[in-house]
Amino acid sequence: MKIAFIYDVIYPYVKGGVEKRVWELAVRLSRRGHDVHLFGMKFWDGEDILIREGIILHGVCPAQKLYTGGRRSLWQPLYFSLCLILPLLKEKIDIIDCQQFPYFSCFSAKFVSRMKKIPLVITWHEVWGDYWYEYLGWKGFAGICTERLVVRLTSNTIAVSKTTANNLEILGISSNIKIIPNGVELQKIQSIRPSDSVSDIIFVGRLIREKHADILIQAFSKLLTDKPALRLLIIGEGPEHDSIAKQINEYFINDQVHLIGFQENYDDIIAHMKSSKIFVLPSTREGFGISALEALACGLPVVTIDHPANAIRDLINDSNGFLCSLSAEDLGNTIRLALTRHKEMRDSCILSAQAFDWDHITVDIEEFYQTVITSHGQGK
Repeated sequence: MKIAFIYDVIYPYVKGGVEKRVWELAVRLSRRGHDVHLFGMKFWDGEDILIREGIILHGVCPAQKLYTGGRRSLWQPLYFSLCLILPLLKEKIDIIDCQQFPYFSCFSAKFVSRMKKIPLVITWHEVWGDYWYEYLGWKGFAGICTERLVVRLTSNTIAVSKTTANNLEILGISSNIKIIPNGVELQKIQSIRPSDSVSDIIFVGRLIREKHADILIQAFSKLLTDKPALRLLIIGEGPEHDSIAKQINEYFINDQVHLIGFQENYDDIIAHMKSSKIFVLPSTREGFGISALEALACGLPVVTIDHPANAIRDLINDSNGFLCSLSAEDLGNTIRLALTRHKEMRDSCILSAQAFDWDHITVDIEEFYQTVITSHGQGK
């Protein structure tokens, strides 16, 4: 198969859950003999098209800033979607897999799929729904309308979690939704040694409001009252970075909290996880939560928020993690409990991650693509 993945940012130039998923699947599909193309913004110097690890990368436009004023830029996805059309039209492709966010590129992908008479798959990582109003106020109505339009662009739909699939059904998708989750590279994780830098609690994620690193710091500062030796490591970058750093200074906990940016080397993140006791991500909006899955694979119990938009809940059971409300008090109490039980939960955490090996997931998506292409050919 000749497969085109579409996402505006490309791993490892930008590190995030969606970028990681696309890259891991692309690499493995290429190894299985498929011709894999990845269309995104150009983060490199030189030619617009290059080959890396067997994947053909198409830089359709110069890289643009993703955020303005702490929110996702409107201009950037519009610009990318317009620049995407011509390069995508030029390539001989059997199937297009377009990531649903940031929406506008889905319309470009639909146009090309119609012109070239090839099937379009849209992979949904999360559904915002009414959250648009919280994010943009009254302007969120436009976001809701756009999301509902994208839902109707194709009947070939992938959801990365049960939570996302349920939310898509609420939006009115009538066709079957294929759930193909994100994954982890279990053998690689098992081979990485723990870091020499030890922490009790680790947070890994983009520093945006919805992940509530500020609530974690509030809870942590209270825990220090009776557990002054605790150490917290926060790995992440994003628009909330400066406010988080300021909060740490105001609480006078600089010696107990280590705030570092995303690590260039993936192995370093895993090494830091392995030298921690528990993973805490108090997020209220996650389409999947790949960092939580990586933590489980490292043997760390996961503490997260019991919120309907948080798909990390789909990964958690009584033997591998804890759910709590979004309050500093409840989060702190739950962290305290997790720290007392982390050793006994280690094996269950690792076992729960085994079903999410990238190699198994690659086979699932390969079979799904082949079914879609066959069905499309029969429907012509």
